[in-house]
Amino acid sequence: MELWQYDATDLARLIRTGQASAKEAVESVLGRLHKVNPAINAVVRVLEDEARAQAETADAAQARGHALPPLHGVPVTTKINVDQAGVPTDNGVVALKDLIAQEDSPVVANLRHAGAIFIGRTNAPAFSMRIFSDNALHGRTLNPRDPTVTPGGSSGGAGAATAAGIGCIAHGNDIAGSIRMPAHCCGVVGLRTGFARVPAFNPTGVAAGRPMGAVLMSVQGPHTRTVRDARLALEAMARGDRRDWRWNDVPMRGPPPARPIKVAIVPEVPGGKTHPAQAAAVRQAGKHLQGAGYVVEEVLPPDIERGIDLWHEITATDVTTDMWPRMQKVGDPDAIASMKGWLEIRKPVDLATYVRAFNQREALAYRWMVFFQQYPLLILPTLCDLPPKQVTDITTEGHREIMESMRSCLLAPLLGLPGLAVPVGSHGKLRTGVQIMSMRNREDLCLDAGEVIEAAEGVVTPIDPAT
Repeated sequence: MELWQYDATDLARLIRTGQASAKEAVESVLGRLHKVNPAINAVVRVLEDEARAQAETADAAQARGHALPPLHGVPVTTKINVDQAGVPTDNGVVALKDLIAQEDSPVVANLRHAGAIFIGRTNAPAFSMRIFSDNALHGRTLNPRDPTVTPGGSSGGAGAATAAGIGCIAHGNDIAGSIRMPAHCCGVVGLRTGFARVPAFNPTGVAAGRPMGAVLMSVQGPHTRTVRDARLALEAMARGDRRDWRWNDVPMRGPPPARPIKVAIVPEVPGGKTHPAQAAAVRQAGKHLQGAGYVVEEVLPPDIERGIDLWHEITATDVTTDMWPRMQKVGDPDAIASMKGWLEIRKPVDLATYVRAFNQREALAYRWMVFFQQYPLLILPTLCDLPPKQVTDITTEGHREIMESMRSCLLAPLLGLPGLAVPVGSHGKLRTGVQIMSMRNREDLCLDAGEVIEAAEGVVTPIDPAT
């Protein structure tokens, strides 16, 4: 087996035990990148020279007997919307192509501190605000499983790179499903961390600040091919940074819940249609967990439909006063059309309604925490429909269908909850899948359940891009 085919856990072990070097690992992954990336355009800035220099430094440190961090020598990618010293934080926008970061954002700094080696930057839509990873600056990313459908967004380059074997861990971020949707579309594992678990801000953007919805909902997390790698990446990413006032210094593993652990499954998500293949994936995941001793029941958490509405009321209003004017000025035509379609369907609200939405969000979060006391785990489809065809969102009707499909993704960000996307089953060329949710700071419960499902479904292995 070639080094690029290993997951991060095994590759780190091979390097640590001297069976491979960081240089060999980087050369193997770069070779894979050059072979498959032209077909999918997942990595839009290759950091070849930098990666080789980092690998030489890593091997020299190991030769001198230095203590080795957990991701020592492991090749990873970062998304184009996060600050990484020395490269642009262009966010897929032509006008930002020369915005060179002078320092790392906390999540990048944490990966660097953990010994990871950065081999490239992955694609996203303009301003990271579509389910399609396509922009005027870098072009379109294709799904390695089926190029006719989206690889997801906004971290679509990360999901596609992971599926195709370009690196073991791909950084992403999530405010509406931007980690979980690409993981689902590309058939890999994606962990949306809970509120404040991973410190996060861009030094290039701190002076302007962010809208309150983004402050509460946007998080960082990894794409991987194995659940154990998602756990490993989480531990690396979550290292503290006191510059982020939200960062929550809590243990990676919380107190054990009462046994047997009860799981609520929602195969059919209220508020619209659910594709039968996605509903079947949820029921199959429930069977896997039931076989491992979990108690599984079909039961709805409180007020799902109202939660979906609250996400839109808050986020559409934030976007209208902040991002939409910038999008109209410097965004590309498809991104503008996509956002226009969303704002025609889900209009911004007035100040009183906006304030009331935050009040209702708080009340809903309380009811969900009570629900999680009885059912520590909740499983829904990652998307309610199959991944849409490329560029479906530039018409209002197409965007309406996508928003209906996305409704299951919006609850975790609204309430600041973790969500783990894992593949379950298949439909044609694509994997179907589920998201596992739990209460805040309980990524460990999601990962434990994900490992049970993975053991039954089989570990994801890299694929060659489909044609």
